Order: sequence, then structure tokens, then C-alpha cells
Amino acid sequence: NKAAGEIKARLTSIFGEDSTEAQDIWTGTFHSICMRILRRYGEMVGYGSGFGIADTDDQKKLIAECMKQLNIDAKFLPAKSILTEISRAKNHLMTPAEYQTEVGSDSRLRKIGMVYEMYQSRLQSSNLLDFDDIIMQTVGLLQNFENVRTNLQNRFRYISIDEYQDTNQAQFQLVSLLA
Repeated sequence: NKAAGEIKARLTSIFGEDSTEAQDIWTGTFHSICMRILRRYGEMVGYGSGFGIADTDDQKKLIAECMKQLNIDAKFLPAKSILTEISRAKNHLMTPAEYQTEVGSDSRLRKIGMVYEMYQSRLQSSNLLDFDDIIMQTVGLLQNFENVRTNLQNRFRYISIDEYQDTNQAQFQLVSLLA
């Protein structure tokens, strides 16, 4: 966030604060850019205009509720481990169904897949996204709605990414769809 703010300040000083060029430039983190896109087009992927973001405490509470309903003992499978694995799956753009297919017969991972499916369903029914959903849902939007993708591709003539070597698969896919 600090780096994104610094870039915006530098560009504003070059173009002038009131210039059209400075106002037309989007700067931010992957998540803030995706939030901007989802605030405009989120209804196309099933989220109401006033959707919220589930913070870490919300996520832990929701995972615990899902585990209780699925009779999964936290001693056998800690909520933190489940959240880490769900995050990994989302960063690889795997839906709950795709995750279940990938894990095959591994009983521990199948239980995580069951929690992932219920967790994701509850997030969506509550009109909530978690931090990983912000990028994953934006990628889905761009993959499935050519008009939105084309509009945004035409909007961005250049895309510059600081610390590109640190991007994950979901972020790479996002940039590929926008470029």
C-alpha cells in the first residue's frame, strides 16, 4: 500500500494533481485494483454491490462453524491448516470442486475440500469475499465476460508491476487477462 501510494504521488507530481492524465492512472496493489473492478462488475460474478470483505477473524469463525457442522475435530485438522490450504487452492485458481478432484483419495485433503466447499458457499450467501477471493473472482470475471475483459484491456495501455518476480499464479493470470 505504501509503495502504491508513493507511485501515485510521483505520477501526480509529474502530471499535476488536477490533470486528466493523473486522474486516469490506476495505481494500487493487486487487491485494490481488483476491488475497484469488482465494485463495478461484481454482480456479474454473483456478488451484490455492497459486498464485504471477511477478515482473518471472520474466516476463522466461519471455518470453525463449517468444521463443527462437518464433525471435523480441530485436534485432527486445525482451522489454521485448513485456511492455509484453502488459500493455496485459491492462489492456484481452484474452485472447491476442482480442489476435490485434485486431492483424490487423500482423506485429510478431502475433509479440507468439504470445508472449502461449505466455507465458500457461506461466504457467497453472506455476500462476502475473503482476501484470496478478491483476485480469484476478478480472474473469473475476466475469463467469463469478454465485454468486461475487452473494456479493461482497452482501458490499460501499459501495466507496470513492482516486484513482478513475487507474483503468484492468480496474479499472473490476472495480468495476462488484462494485457
